[in-house]
Amino acid sequence: MIIRSYMPADLPALHVINQAGVPGVGDETPETLGKWLGLHDARVAEISGVPVGFINLLPPGTLEYTSANLRWLEAWGDDFIYVDRIAISESGRGQGIGAALYGAAFHAYAGTTPWITCEVNLRPPNPGSLRFHDRLGFHEIGRRSYADDTKEVVYLARALP
Repeated sequence: MIIRSYMPADLPALHVINQAGVPGVGDETPETLGKWLGLHDARVAEISGVPVGFINLLPPGTLEYTSANLRWLEAWGDDFIYVDRIAISESGRGQGIGAALYGAAFHAYAGTTPWITCEVNLRPPNPGSLRFHDRLGFHEIGRRSYADDTKEVVYLARALP
């Protein structure tokens, strides 16, 4: 497995991976996903030349990204890198791909920012993602309910060296 920077040619494969991960990640059209992946820093995990997962990273102040989750985190602090989404292909799950993508992000941003942040769904529940992030050393920094209190996320942060 290699971890490399996103290239626009990856978009069709990454869109399929993203959509298979809904509702754990946001539902996107190819156009919107391509826009988000092109904003700052997206990394792709590839095995034998085939994308099997990706992570999208954004700094605070990315105004083009209109997520209420990023805005919530900006109110929390102004020095972090935000994981907009991480998604792994169904065939790639359980192979350490997510940990490798996060490891690449930890390495890239160590010494440049004190925190890496994300959110995980509580409603609808995503217990696998909560366990995964706990194993990586993330801790809760807040929660937000929305959509007439039918959806809820927990915000997580992990200190970077």
